[in-house]
Order: sequence, then C-alpha cells, then structure tokens
Amino acid sequence: MPGIATDGPFIPTETIGSISATADTPAISGREVILTPAKWNTEDKRRVGLVPKIRTLNKIGVWFTCPMSNYLQDEVAKRFNLIKSWELASKTEFINHHLESIREIVGNGANGTDSTLIESLPYLEIISSDSSGLDQIDLVKCKERGISVTSTHDTLTDEVADLAITLILATVRRICACDQFVRNGLWKQQDFKLATKVSGKSMGIIGLGRIGSAIAKRIHAFDCPVSYYSRTEKQNSGYNYHPNVIELATNCEILVVACSLTESTYHIINREVIDALGPNGYLINIGRGDHVDEHLIIIIIIIF
Repeated sequence: MPGIATDGPFIPTETIGSISATADTPAISGREVILTPAKWNTEDKRRVGLVPKIRTLNKIGVWFTCPMSNYLQDEVAKRFNLIKSWELASKTEFINHHLESIREIVGNGANGTDSTLIESLPYLEIISSDSSGLDQIDLVKCKERGISVTSTHDTLTDEVADLAITLILATVRRICACDQFVRNGLWKQQDFKLATKVSGKSMGIIGLGRIGSAIAKRIHAFDCPVSYYSRTEKQNSGYNYHPNVIELATNCEILVVACSLTESTYHIINREVIDALGPNGYLINIGRGDHVDEHLIIIIIIIF
C-alpha cells in the first residue's frame, strides 16, 4: 500500500490529483497531506517534481490585503495563520521569512493582488476576492502561475440591481436636489422645479451580465423599453442589441453602465458617448469609477 513517511508513523494514503487524502483521517487530525512543487516549469506553466510533504493547517499563512469583517478574520484565525498585512512594519521582510507558509491571499474590490505581490510568493495557490469584480487582480499572472482565483460574483447581484433602480429614481426624479431644497428652507421662497417621470423612458444597458439582466428585469415594471450593448449578442434575451456604445447611447434616454472593468471598458463613457446621449439623457454608473472619463464630466459640468 502506498504511503507517506512523516516524523510520526507511516501513513497509508490514497492519492487524488495533486492532493493525497489519508485512508485514516483521524490519525493525522489537523494536518493535510500535500504534494508541493520542487520547482516551477516556466515553459509549459505547470508544477513539476512534486514532493510529498505534511503541513500543519494552523501554520498555513492567509494574507489579508485589508481589514475584513471581524467574523471572517476570527474564523480564518481559528484555522490558519492570519496575516494582517496592513499591520506589518515591513511587508517585504515578513514575506522573505514566511515564503513557504503563505498559500492564500484574501482581498476585495479596492485592495487586490498585483503582479509584484504574486511574484514575491512562490508557494501561492489561491486568491480570494470579497467582491464581484476582479479588476484589482492580475489575472494574466495568475493564469501563468496556475493560481486559482475566486470571488463573490453572484452574492450581491440583487442588491446592486436594487441600488441601480434607486439611483435611476433619485436622479430622474431629482430626489436628492429636492431634499436639499427643503432642508435649506427654499420652499418658503419658491416652488421646486418639476422633475420628469421614469416610466416609459428608454433604457440602454452596457453589459447584460448577471447584474445588467437583473436591472433590466426590474425596470420592466416601469414599462421602459430596454436595449443593450455587450461583447456578444445575448440570444433570446428579448432586448434590442446595439453593436456599439455610441449607437446605444443615441437610442436611449437612460444609460446604465453595468459591465466589468477591463482594458476595453476603461473610460467606455467618453465624449462621443456623452454627446450621443444628449443634454436630456441620464447616465447611471453602477460599475467602477474608471468606466467614466471623470475629468471630461467635470469639464462638461463647468461649461454647462
């Protein structure tokens, strides 16, 4: 029977892929039998020369890029060595002394993992993002290294879609401006300028993914015709497809940005799109800030 020799008794194992599961789990409680890489083959991007090794679970390092909820940090600390990177006097020095133990990175949409951090951790196996977006993670480097990447991509779909509808109503109905009008006592001096309705207005959605589809489903209750732009046309979506953003903006009154941030969607809202949307159009960005050329928007606000 195959097995792995440790500092204790001989342990029989059953190998599954690159992880060896013990035939008698209680015999190594708190330990995990793994096959660690002896070296990295940069030509075909795979681990070679696997070496059997026993590692104690509570010594596996989990690198947090930023503070998370107390519950999450406490639960991780019970099982692993929780590393709060923001508390380290010298991240470089710490990494140099704990290279083999740091196996996972946990971050969020604002604090991800760049290529520099990935390169500094040769034993890194997985990166987890407490966010639906992955734009703060170097996915190219992860693919090159064979590092798994996970995210909470569908956890907040409903909440984000709900917020999009809230922003649409607040913007078109001028709810925030009306609130300030009342708070500043201006209602005593003059009438508030009438707003317009949301119902029946044509809506364009950039990115008909999970969130974009959820927004379209909700806005349907307002009798708003929906059209969209996406990398590919969604078959049987029931919505009108436009092959580019300018054409979409030309044919809608409310334009919603609901796509992921990539090189191709960086500043996807530019001068041409704003001009196509027109002076009576509404722009709702439920995605990342860098989807919009904010300097352009500031200039337009100053001019008009």
